[in-house]
Amino acid sequence: MFICVIADYGTGDPAFTEVTQRLLLAFPHAQIHLLSVPPFSTLATGFWIAQLGLNPGPGERLIYHNCAPRQDDPEARRDNEGEGLTYALLSNGVKVVGVFAGYTLSFIKGHTQELRAVNVSRGGSQFRSRDVFPVAAAAIMGEDFSLLGDRLNNEQIPDIPPDRIAWIDGYGNIKTTIPAHTLNLQPQSKIVIRIGDVVSDAVYSDGSFKVPQGTLAFAPGSSGWSVGESTPLRFLELFLRGGSAWERFGRPRVNQQVTRIA
Repeated sequence: MFICVIADYGTGDPAFTEVTQRLLLAFPHAQIHLLSVPPFSTLATGFWIAQLGLNPGPGERLIYHNCAPRQDDPEARRDNEGEGLTYALLSNGVKVVGVFAGYTLSFIKGHTQELRAVNVSRGGSQFRSRDVFPVAAAAIMGEDFSLLGDRLNNEQIPDIPPDRIAWIDGYGNIKTTIPAHTLNLQPQSKIVIRIGDVVSDAVYSDGSFKVPQGTLAFAPGSSGWSVGESTPLRFLELFLRGGSAWERFGRPRVNQQVTRIA
């Protein structure tokens, strides 16, 4: 079994090790991969749930996610109570277990065979992803669905915001939530992009490397997925050939707005 743990604990945080230990109690032969997203970034969490879950991979696969900003209720928390746990069975058979908060389910919206609440305690521990959730995940992966509760419908899940930064990769490329098919431009068209207070000229390209060195390209990137016979979805990406688009735009954060102003 391949398990991907997506959480906002922080790269190298021992919390990942604690959660891994609990998951290995239930799945002693599993391969576990850890993916750290920015603090409270449900957008990045949801993006990677879909990117990893809807693309090809091992048949026996679990995506276990925890990004719970506890923003569903502004009042003081009783007994460390947080957002509820959910179970999703994707259209390709991949299982997803994790907290429903913000945009965590937005990218897989419309790509599920089943989407249910999981009846586990919403309180009792500040560290529910270690102390509470692994038991539920183990039951579900063992085909014990007795903990499953009400079905969720798409109306309960927010849509993907169409103009945000979803991720910044190690090369400084800025992956956006802008679907490539929504931009109707000829290749090599000159455009202007704003992120925060920074404005930069760019060139629309149908392939990132089809621009000269030092040019900022706005092009379909490597992120997206194809489900069934549907047209593959690709997201636009800002790419500075020979440099870092992230540096060019003043090191913006995930979830910041990306605006084409010309």
